Formats: sequence, structure tokens, C-alpha cells
Amino acid sequence: MKQIKTRHLHPNDTGLATAAALLNAGALVAFPTETVYGLGADARNGQAVAGIYAAKGRPSFNPLIVHVPDVDAAQALVQWSDTADRLASVFWPGALTLVLPLAPGHGLSSLVTAGLETVAVRVPHHPTAQALLRAANMPVAAPSANVSGRISPTTAAHVLDGLSGRIAAVLDDGPCPVGVESTILSLAGTPTLLRPGGLPVEAIEAALNGPVSHHAGDAITAPGQLASHYAPGATVRLNATEAAEGEVMLGFGPVTGDLTLSASGDLVEAAAALFDSLHQLDRMGKPIAVAPIPNTGLGAAINDRLNRAAAPR
Repeated sequence: MKQIKTRHLHPNDTGLATAAALLNAGALVAFPTETVYGLGADARNGQAVAGIYAAKGRPSFNPLIVHVPDVDAAQALVQWSDTADRLASVFWPGALTLVLPLAPGHGLSSLVTAGLETVAVRVPHHPTAQALLRAANMPVAAPSANVSGRISPTTAAHVLDGLSGRIAAVLDDGPCPVGVESTILSLAGTPTLLRPGGLPVEAIEAALNGPVSHHAGDAITAPGQLASHYAPGATVRLNATEAAEGEVMLGFGPVTGDLTLSASGDLVEAAAALFDSLHQLDRMGKPIAVAPIPNTGLGAAINDRLNRAAAPR
């Protein structure tokens, strides 16, 4: 694709106004959320949304999350429900994406939903994301701001490493505090976990007073379900207790390494460090061994990302 100059914007009044104007003009702007940096475009503008797929090299059958500033804006796009209301009252704004049936007259580009009759929608908590959404005054489609299938970005530098020259601007507000993508829950029927993420499923089940189903099958019904995803250039070996010859090691808890997600075994700290650690190790140009991670709480999201990073490509 044609190279353009990517602007590096700061989260002040001038930077936010510039970013909002670019979105309204149909351009692509990367911006921080509490989870990862998103690559935003006007979700109503098919040409702008097509630009996301082109910039990322993303398959067009992989749907996008629409970001809005509040529940009222979400209700304009989807068929709301009592269950959605209960979860939104507890977890929005925050790291939960809800998949709901499209509302009549939603106005979204069909590219956003990849032709599905549902859409994934989220109200982010990050103050800069909130300020941008309100300034732009539109639903913003925004997958992670990285080349498709590669490591997700948790800093503006990560965004520029992969997308500089492909997007109009990045709005830089430092590292993302959560560090893994949002949890995706389908409410188009029985509540079903489609992707573990920054909100532990245990918290959702507590809010619903019961268990949620887990997605089964190969059909792509939400972002982040490709078998190979979040991957570094190097190969990844999981559940390693030490590095083999020629490998670099990503440690956790008592298993030390060249880098460590959390020496104390803190899963919140590990989630925040995951993608930046993979970026750093990938630059070393060697295969990556990863220590075992408990599969509870945020560990489920970390292991989901690591399993996809290690999947055959």
C-alpha cells in the first residue's frame, strides 16, 4: 500500500482535536485503551474500515470491535437486553466487549461485522480513549493496532514499529495498564465466552450468578479467534522450565528468564507485561521459551494469547 507520513500526537487538546478530525475525514488513527492500542476508523464509513483491513493485512472474515463512549451510544447500534444492562452496569467502562444482535438502522459498515448479524461493542475506560470518542462523535471500529497476527501493541512505539507509514496518526499516552485485549462475551443467545481477556471470566460469572458457556467450533464469530494470532516472528515453546540451547526465556514466578512476566507470580503484572516482553524477546532473533502460567483469572487470557502465538503458521 502507498506510504504516508504517520503523525505522532500527544493527548492534549490539540492532539485530540487533530485525531478526531482525522477520523472524521476517513483516516486511520491508533489510540490507547486500557487493554492495548486500537487502530481506529469511522465504523460507518466502509472505505475507512477497509483501510483498517489493508493497513493490518487482516482477513476480511475477521470482524471488528466498535468502541463507543457510553451505554446510550451502544444501544443505538445493538438490540439491548437485560443481561447486557446488568453487565454494563458492573463492567462498563472497562475491558469487556459484548456481542449483540444489530439494531435496525445501526448505520455501521458491513465490513465491521464481516457480514454477521451481530456486532462486538465496548465502552473503554481509558481517559484518552473516552476523550477521543467524544471528540470524534462517532462509533469507532478498532482492532489492535498491529500487523494482523503479530504481537499486539501496548505502547505507541509498538504501533509505529508495525504500522508507521500505513496510518495517519498515533495518539500516544504511554503504556496500556491492562496489557491484554478485552474479554469478549456473546449475548446473542446463552451468554458465551468467545475470547478470554482483561476481565476474568470468574468476575462475569459472579455478576450473572451462574456459569457462562465457552465457544466451541472453528467458526469466526468475534475478533481474536484465529488459531495463529498475537505471534512474534520467532517460534514459541510453552510450559518450559528452562531455555534450551539457542532459546531466550520468558519467565514467570519461580522460573526465571531473560525477561520475567512477574517474579512474584502476579497475574495482573504478567498480563500488563506480556506483549511488551514478547516484542523485546522477538528483537533478539531467537526462539522463545515461556514458563508455565496458571490458567486461572487473567492467566486464562495470558495462556490464550500464548497458545495462539505458539500455533503453527
